[in-house]
Amino acid sequence: MDETREQTDLLLQLKGLVLVRGLLEARGASPAEVQQHSDEIERVREQLALLVRTEGGGAQRAAA
Repeated sequence: MDETREQTDLLLQLKGLVLVRGLLEARGASPAEVQQHSDEIERVREQLALLVRTEGGGAQRAAA
């Protein structure tokens, strides 16, 4: 998969998770359910950071 596409997909996934977590909190979801979303947010953030570090976030190609 193209790195830019993968970064975009991860960003969209991250935004969705953050929005859903906020809705869960607002609607009184259990702490365990909110924590599951928080854990997944952290996992996606780490995955995105790794991708940007290894692929340079597109900057390596632009500088070439």
